[in-house]
Amino acid sequence: MRYIITSVLLFLSAYCFSQTAIEKGLSVINKSEAVTYIGILASDSLQGRGAGKTGGIMAAEYIKSVFENLGIKPWRGKYFQPFTRHIGNNPNYEMRNVLGYIEGKNTWEIVMIGAHYDHLGIKANNTNDSIYNGADDNATGVSAVLQIAKAFAASEQKPERTIIFALWDGEEMGLLGSSHFVEDHSSYIPIPLVASVPVKGYINCDMIGRDKDGDGSHVDISFTDSKPVFAEWIKSDIEKYKLALAPQFPSLESTPGGSDHVPFMRKGTPVIFYNTGLHPDYHKPSDEATYINYDKVVDITKLAYLNLWNMANLISF
Repeated sequence: MRYIITSVLLFLSAYCFSQTAIEKGLSVINKSEAVTYIGILASDSLQGRGAGKTGGIMAAEYIKSVFENLGIKPWRGKYFQPFTRHIGNNPNYEMRNVLGYIEGKNTWEIVMIGAHYDHLGIKANNTNDSIYNGADDNATGVSAVLQIAKAFAASEQKPERTIIFALWDGEEMGLLGSSHFVEDHSSYIPIPLVASVPVKGYINCDMIGRDKDGDGSHVDISFTDSKPVFAEWIKSDIEKYKLALAPQFPSLESTPGGSDHVPFMRKGTPVIFYNTGLHPDYHKPSDEATYINYDKVVDITKLAYLNLWNMANLISF
């Protein structure tokens, strides 16, 4: 009997500690940070963050500096994962993913969250604005990943699994950065590749800052069909933490255009994809920070953080 009581007390103590850690992390996700990150990434000074261009390189350096300031370690010793795309007469079209991580207790079990940071750069059009700032596409998603990295650091609890925070380059050119990561086995070294799915779960945030038909609570959340538990997590945490979100759950196959979750899906990794839908400013110079619903960005960020917490800490899902 004494053993049973002791075990129960230890379980309750661990549960309470975990809840405290979750909420400590949740408390640092806020509107001010979202405004800052999105404002910087979508500023004219970053020249539309064209992949491999000056503005894209500047964006990567900024993301790296945020990771350094948060104490997020560089994955495999380097924040940048370079890759090349051969284009016509320019065979050295260099791009770079930005990768940081928090080591888990089970070091070689991995979960991930990511967003692409590249956009369309600068190009002539029939307006007076040639900079495609990409505030919604996808400074909003990057802001979520950076805030979630900060939240895990602030929780002061080592996760059960290692968490990689990934900011992808080259998405607008065909999911290049995320595809490079999943196809390049050196991405996982020195992880022993005994499993067919080296990444246990992946969350993707792409365009999470606009309203659909004036609905400030709308968000599309798509997830792997074989994981209905993801919907249970989402509905439960929206209610528990009073998040102002009314999710729709379209199938992954119906999501427009695809995004960086697709290469992970092809490898058999369970995924969750957050998106608030296309809008009239999509892929136009008018995709500016002025039009972002920051309260929505914050609530989606909190929800994605809670999803990732479960992925990183539950015994199974």
